[in-house]
Amino acid sequence: MKTIGFPRMHKETNEKRDFLPSFFDMLKKENVQIFLEEGYGLALGYSKQDYLVNNENIQFVTKRKCYEKDIVVVLRSPEFVEIEYMKKGSTLLSMLHYATRATRVAKLKEKGIFAVSMDSIKNDFLERMVVNYDGTSENGINVAFTELTKNYENIFIEEKKPIVVSIMGMGRVGLTAARMAGKYGNNKVNEVTLQEKTTGVLVKMLPRNITDDKKQMIKILKNTDILVDATTRGDATKYVVSNELLGYLKEHSIILDLTADPYLTGTNYFQIKAIEGIPHGTLDKNVIYPGDDEYKTIPTCLQTHNQRTVVSCNAWPGVKPKVCMDLYGKQLIYIVQNLIKYSVDDFDLYNSDYFNRAIYRGTIECFEKITDNCDNEMVNVVM
Repeated sequence: MKTIGFPRMHKETNEKRDFLPSFFDMLKKENVQIFLEEGYGLALGYSKQDYLVNNENIQFVTKRKCYEKDIVVVLRSPEFVEIEYMKKGSTLLSMLHYATRATRVAKLKEKGIFAVSMDSIKNDFLERMVVNYDGTSENGINVAFTELTKNYENIFIEEKKPIVVSIMGMGRVGLTAARMAGKYGNNKVNEVTLQEKTTGVLVKMLPRNITDDKKQMIKILKNTDILVDATTRGDATKYVVSNELLGYLKEHSIILDLTADPYLTGTNYFQIKAIEGIPHGTLDKNVIYPGDDEYKTIPTCLQTHNQRTVVSCNAWPGVKPKVCMDLYGKQLIYIVQNLIKYSVDDFDLYNSDYFNRAIYRGTIECFEKITDNCDNEMVNVVM
């Protein structure tokens, strides 16, 4: 019988995203021993009994013992010291972000871990299956409009004009952000306050042929109230908007960072944000004001002279943890059941099982060796 461990996330006080008791109810018929870390669910208001009522096979153990199981499931990627606890040949299901975490990929390979990255699990049409677009965009836009509302209370408005929201990135996160911006972040308090001083919201989507044009960007930024980064970059070592350009934003403008990309300054890899010189926010602090200490953590090779209020978070869906984990639980249950049922050798693009194919797309092997051919192979499988 396989064992499966569910450790907690300890890095931030406000990281409360444990799977809900209802998720384990869906696992009670599986041939598996389930281990939760002591304190699991407490931050969300759940007790041990809440979990045991849904699945009497659950045992509560230490963090280390959770990581020593055949399968480990945790939303945010474990730290390296936690990966060290894992057994060779065990399975890790987590948000691993292969494309921007080269050192993590190397560590997982070194340990012989069968890694499945939640953010890389895709269906036969290469659409992400474990994702919370609304949680990311709505939470971020809501906080940005809340900060903008505070700024509008302290400035004199000579003429009522639309609030201009300029969005870089035209994928699902950017498009959802555009929809939420038109609703003032689904926040009635902000909407009422801002309608007294403005004439609505004007959303501008900025494709790459605009963000690459400095003259156009200067004109756009001069009139922008909220600048949103929802980009996906092929080269994370280069920024899209320079700190020089941020100087053209109004003093009351808000910069909203919807990406999860941190600064990485290892010896073999260097990664920066798409907007030069903005800090990286967390669940504990997702609003950073000019002059805050977080600016001191930015690599010194980047310019930080021009500063505005930055709204940033490394886990935007976690702002509403119960809603977030209810959704992730529903998206992940069949993935977890397949990891329990099958051997790691059973996952490939030609497996007759829909979820097995999806799981394979989340592996390091697919990312490293087959990514370039995945599109063609996927079409062959579907046809």
